Amino acid sequence: MATYTLPELPYDYAALEPVINPQIVELHHDKHHAAYVKGANDTLEQLEEARDKEAWGAINGLQKSLAFHLSGHILHSIYWHNMTGDGGGEPLAADGVGDLADAITESFGSYAGFKSQLTKAAATTQGSGWGVLAYEPVSGRLIVEQVYDHQGNVGQGSVPILVFDAWEHAFYLQYKNQKVDFIEAMWRVVNWQDVAKRYAAAKERADVLLLAP
Repeated sequence: MATYTLPELPYDYAALEPVINPQIVELHHDKHHAAYVKGANDTLEQLEEARDKEAWGAINGLQKSLAFHLSGHILHSIYWHNMTGDGGGEPLAADGVGDLADAITESFGSYAGFKSQLTKAAATTQGSGWGVLAYEPVSGRLIVEQVYDHQGNVGQGSVPILVFDAWEHAFYLQYKNQKVDFIEAMWRVVNWQDVAKRYAAAKERADVLLLAP
């Protein structure tokens, strides 16, 4: 029985048009995300075999592979739910996401400041990666992170609540090499209801990270 499984999309392939066309959504989910799920499961099996045989020569590569594929699976699983065809705009108290809106203002000074920082973080990742809005439990604030590939350059314990995929497979068929245009367009499909729920859940679990006994 596989440890990880590919989640179903919460909408059909065409739901994010015109920001993301159906062909990209289908390939991205059914091929790329599926490959990360398979990679995570395959790596777990290889690690089990290494333990059984006490064959640790490939341990560094296997640990890196597990982090890569598992993080890819987790980030994509968030990504699909972070988007909706009727999303976008600014998070507002009138829409029931006031706590998130207040946290963004407190952490970044303004929504405009936050939007600019996350846009730049996603658009300027070197090579493949992600721009991420995360809840950081030590300070209790929101931070923006750049994720190279699928892992690295993140604060340990931080919880991603909004992710922008800046890998070429997320946009190239539609936006060619204009990654900045794709990131700008992404703001039109952000599902603030989903982001707000993730923020609330992250705050509730903040005390699980113990820095000292």
